Amino acid sequence: MFTRVIGITFTAAVCAAAPASFDDGQAALRKYCLACHTDASPQGGFRLSAVSTRESLTTEARKWTTVASRLRGFEMPPKGAPGPGLDEREGIAKWIDQALHAEACAAGPAAGPAPIRRLNRDEYAATLRDLLDMHLDLGRLLPADGGGGEGFDNAAETLSLSPLHTEKYMDAAKFAMEFAAREYKSRVKILVATPGKGVTPTQAARRIFETFLPRAFRRPVTAAEVQPYVELFHTAGAKGLSFEESIFFSLRGALVSPLFLFRSEPPNATGKARPLESYAMASRLSYFLWGSMPDELLMDLAAAGKLQDAEVLQQLVKRMLRNDRSLGFAQRFTEQWLHIRDLSGEKTPDAKLFPEFANDEELRSDIRLQPAFFFREMLVRNTSILDLIDSTHTVGTSNLEKHMGTKLPLDPGRRKQPQWIALPEGSNRGGVLGMPAVLAVSSYPYRTSPVLRGAWILESMLGTPPPPPPPDVPVLEEPQAGHAKTMRERLSQHRSNAACSGCHSRIDGLGFALENYDVIGRWRSEDAGKPVDASGEMNDGTKLEGPAGLRRALLDRKDLFLRHLTSKMLGYALGRGLTLKDGCTVDAIVSEVKQNSYSIHALVNAIVLSQPFRMQSPTVMPAAVKEKVKP
Repeated sequence: MFTRVIGITFTAAVCAAAPASFDDGQAALRKYCLACHTDASPQGGFRLSAVSTRESLTTEARKWTTVASRLRGFEMPPKGAPGPGLDEREGIAKWIDQALHAEACAAGPAAGPAPIRRLNRDEYAATLRDLLDMHLDLGRLLPADGGGGEGFDNAAETLSLSPLHTEKYMDAAKFAMEFAAREYKSRVKILVATPGKGVTPTQAARRIFETFLPRAFRRPVTAAEVQPYVELFHTAGAKGLSFEESIFFSLRGALVSPLFLFRSEPPNATGKARPLESYAMASRLSYFLWGSMPDELLMDLAAAGKLQDAEVLQQLVKRMLRNDRSLGFAQRFTEQWLHIRDLSGEKTPDAKLFPEFANDEELRSDIRLQPAFFFREMLVRNTSILDLIDSTHTVGTSNLEKHMGTKLPLDPGRRKQPQWIALPEGSNRGGVLGMPAVLAVSSYPYRTSPVLRGAWILESMLGTPPPPPPPDVPVLEEPQAGHAKTMRERLSQHRSNAACSGCHSRIDGLGFALENYDVIGRWRSEDAGKPVDASGEMNDGTKLEGPAGLRRALLDRKDLFLRHLTSKMLGYALGRGLTLKDGCTVDAIVSEVKQNSYSIHALVNAIVLSQPFRMQSPTVMPAAVKEKVKP
């Protein structure tokens, strides 16, 4: 059984081991931590007294979070010192989560931080595409961006500007403008004026810059902001460049301007939260749902001051999700949330063992894109988010039909194209758990792993990742020649080991339920020459019989899944890691989505209408700056 306390989910065993009150929690910390963290000799500079009062849940929230993290990571207490058992350890950490959450949410949802962030590689490429009407992926010229925040590469925490980025952006801007100068559609979009009768070259250039720069910078520009580009135009002309050459040379400067490369919002010096400025709101919307710059309608609505109107926002969301550009959102979100990108790296199935995957580029592409196309169809059709757990439909192609061994009702005229189709009864392919990409990324490249698959479900579907394995975990025994063992038989050594059984009892049952799927997601009935046993048991005693039983169990925990998906999507939408106060927003969104039958549009709308998305916190200014702006 799972128990939910103010947004924090506990398993029954962890509930029993969790402190029942603040005083009980303090007693547990003193029992295991006081020896190393006294005021007299605090190891690592951390004094237990710093978190000894209820007020510290607000004033020292970061220290409390560190304590929970160190407990989960088996970093405290140190090896050799008396420590809590696994359930008690997780119980204390969960109690800290619950206490911090309750304290942070006492005043309800609030606007959060909105740090300046660089456009990531995908956003940069998409923005250039829409700005220049140029269907060329310039993202390949830039370094890859790492994940941050809630695990996404659009998180401000990781989007700084390195010297390497500076160099690559200069190269990309030069390449883009040289290409645009030769491309008819790009030229038409840029060259909106030319010298002619009664129009000087300077006047034509200024008209071009006044049209281009507001689109590039995603807000109106002042005459002072236009002037440097006019001067660049004059400099280029003085060096013998023609009118057009001077224009394209000058606009290279716009593509490396911080106003283009970064998303920033006007500072809020009011001292309190306020509605987000209209053009900044247009960018928040467009980079959330399109991963690109606002279009003309969004800019017009921003100019009219209508982007704080809830009804307008809901209509915009519907329109934006139907637009082809939302496929980019679906792909970027699902690939990172479900870790599908790893299929191009360390999780690539072994080429010798699985030549079908290695030698067929069309099949690999269909496998990788199936989750994204499925999610996009959900967005367009406004289905239930529970379709991600189990569904009557999927996205199919002739390649996927052959690979999965399931006859699909494909349109004969476009069998190779992705299609939204009804699944045959008993296909075991509903939701993401039936998709080869998910099954491959939750396996080793050379064999299936109930442990990896179970951990993947706990982390990616339920948001309750297992703790890291303790040190000195014994290596899984390799079967002797002529004595093949099923994966269940091989894992028995870990499950019988007292040091391992606690975690494996939480993980393995989930993974065993998927053992009918091989590494690349094909259905199988045998493993090592023996019938597959796809039965499992969850830590709370729930029995699982194969994929269908697993899906039923996950649907029984649908609110846990909804909360995790909400946290992920909110973090993606905000482009940063969630704070403790954002947990209150997650609570409110979850409640709203449940009241609307788990509709995926209800989820997206609730995020767009949330306090952190629509509001701006006061800007924190250094004391010296405050003194200068004092009235």
